Amino acid sequence: MASVTWTDPALDDLRETCEFIGRDSPRVAEIFASRAFIVTDRLGMFPSSGRVVPEHGREDIREVIFGNYRIIYHVLPDEVEVIAFVHGARDIGREILER
Repeated sequence: MASVTWTDPALDDLRETCEFIGRDSPRVAEIFASRAFIVTDRLGMFPSSGRVVPEHGREDIREVIFGNYRIIYHVLPDEVEVIAFVHGARDIGREILER
């Protein structure tokens, strides 16, 4: 089983999203964050379960869809590294992968 880690920029993405949600409902923001971590924890057992990010086409850069968000991660030999948490409507470019 691979370990699952989040990069600081990915955690910042999630934190900003939760702060926005929390303006209306702090409890919903807590639940949202908890569920995001549950989704990524499963990647430790099934790192290839997400699809290849279409904009980049690399087998080691994958994503899972979480509601309206994309959780983008890098598959390494013994680790899954979450590199971005972005809204699905956002245009992701190279900067996301080069964080």
